[in-house]
Amino acid sequence: MAINPAMYKKVSYDALRDFVPITQIVSVPNLLIAHPSLPVKSVTELIAFAKSRPGQLTFASAGTGTSPHLSMELFLGMAGLSMIHVPYKGAGPGVVDVVAGHVALMTPTIISALGYVRGGRLRALGVTSAKRAAGAPEIPTIAEAGVPGYEATQWFGVLAPAGTPRDIVNLIQSEIGRVLQQPDMKTRLSTDGADPVGSTPEEFAAFIRSETAKWAKVVKVAGVRID
Repeated sequence: MAINPAMYKKVSYDALRDFVPITQIVSVPNLLIAHPSLPVKSVTELIAFAKSRPGQLTFASAGTGTSPHLSMELFLGMAGLSMIHVPYKGAGPGVVDVVAGHVALMTPTIISALGYVRGGRLRALGVTSAKRAAGAPEIPTIAEAGVPGYEATQWFGVLAPAGTPRDIVNLIQSEIGRVLQQPDMKTRLSTDGADPVGSTPEEFAAFIRSETAKWAKVVKVAGVRID
């Protein structure tokens, strides 16, 4: 999960204190894409190429603090690279400019880029998830392709106001989990590049805490600021 710019502003609630996690619904990987003119065909080749040109390559994002931005910042930090960030007002314009060759790289959601990859207009170097995407198993993960331990996904879940009775929480979690296990739902999610999760409230709470700490560190190390 990326940190949205709005999260930098002071709000009147605490996401962990004022809500009860119910379940994580899906996990959606991003896809590290490159314009075909970039002379790299793998993550290891990209790392070598970028290290020979520090601060010269550009990467697009859907805006400062978004998932495409922070997933790339995590990659740069773990690989020891320096690139120029080009933020856009949304993922769509960023992907379009990578397709056009105006920007070299990006890590948008897999569903927004896979069509261009299969049409030969973009090159896929790796998925950001810990395991290969069910909808594109031929694309290696960034971790297995050259950056061990790398993982960055977008995720979606359900929470309720603090104080919601536990039996209500359990009922909602159970029903969502049941739907996620239906074959047609699994197929539909896989087609969109999403992996169903259906975690317990406790698992989801632990995951949220872990993600919050992880991305707060990335923001601090990368010096991400919202002006």
